Amino acid sequence: MSDLLPQLIQQLFNGLSLGAIYALIAIGYTMVYGIIGMINFAHGEIYMIGAYVGLVTLSAIGVQSGLPVWLIISLMLLVSVLVTGTYGFVVEQVAYRPLRGSPRLVPLISAIGMSIFLQNWVALGQGARDMAVPALLPGAFRFGGGDGGFEVFVPYSRLLIIVVAVALMALFTVYIKHSRMGRASRACAQDMHMANLLGIDTNRVISSTFILGAVLAAVGGVLIALAVGKLNPFIGFIAGIKAFTAAVLGGIGSIPGAMLGGVILGVAETFAAAYISSEYKDIVAFSLLVLILLFRPTGLLGKPEVEKV
Repeated sequence: MSDLLPQLIQQLFNGLSLGAIYALIAIGYTMVYGIIGMINFAHGEIYMIGAYVGLVTLSAIGVQSGLPVWLIISLMLLVSVLVTGTYGFVVEQVAYRPLRGSPRLVPLISAIGMSIFLQNWVALGQGARDMAVPALLPGAFRFGGGDGGFEVFVPYSRLLIIVVAVALMALFTVYIKHSRMGRASRACAQDMHMANLLGIDTNRVISSTFILGAVLAAVGGVLIALAVGKLNPFIGFIAGIKAFTAAVLGGIGSIPGAMLGGVILGVAETFAAAYISSEYKDIVAFSLLVLILLFRPTGLLGKPEVEKV
């Protein structure tokens, strides 16, 4: 019994770090859906590309370059954000803008096609095998462990995920509430046609939404690659499905809901893997989604869609 509390704390920390990654990706899903009512199923591949760009940047700099670790990670994030932001813009221009007036099924199929294309694009360029990511932050804080008791490990790389994710979500919230583009995004989410009549450049707002979502996903990709230590061209599919689940769990279209859904899903997965079996973690996560949607179809923080007349 004395080891129960430290074990819970350890698994809670692991779940929060995983949930932070899901939340960063889920925000991109929920923003796109909130504005144009479509799901960007290529978003998981943007996350994967962000991780690869970070690794390529690290390889170009060199682990033994002599630069401080914080500067190397900052450069990885900067280059990844710039490249994946461009990818996000191109995805919107190619897979969504030409089909914006089509039935919803058409851009959905286009997004799935873009997802498969990006997977194979990276697989051809970098190979389909797992690639190792050097550990830039190998240490960890340690708590407890006295007299042979259970010790809580807080790896620096996992702690970095939580700190960066919380900081980005706070900045993102301020951006949405107080910036000019944030107000325009909220106006488009409420009524796209009226926003257009009032002089808002809706095409620019939509493009910026895809770019911003790609930036958040790229940060998540770089950070999780540093924490896990390996990646391959197919990590985006699983992460994208999980993040989409988190967005639906919290309430698709709700940004706070995406954050909450990501955290809940990450914690649920981690506890299921620790106390049941790692083979059951996906079952527990998706069962949680089904149960919540049975009793609250709009998700935890979602609002019923009002038909505009």
